[in-house]
Amino acid sequence: MDIKKVEKISKALGDPYRLKIMGMVKQQSTMQCACIVDNIDLAQSTISHHINLLVDADLLIADKDGRNYKYQINQPVFSEYIQFLAAFEGK
Repeated sequence: MDIKKVEKISKALGDPYRLKIMGMVKQQSTMQCACIVDNIDLAQSTISHHINLLVDADLLIADKDGRNYKYQINQPVFSEYIQFLAAFEGK
């Protein structure tokens, strides 16, 4: 994974609301935007902005389902990011 991608992912994960969104999606495996909005006390437009940053960082995959979107964790990218960070672990 290149440094620019690591930086983009790190910035995307650097917000408590985005971490909460990632945790909720991980717990449910897939989640619609409306369900995320129902569980976080922010405006829908703000949540959409957070989701878009996570999608742009390639951490979430957006699947269109009619007029709605379902989101799931992009597990290969997330795993690669974790492996990159694990290389810094000292022994």
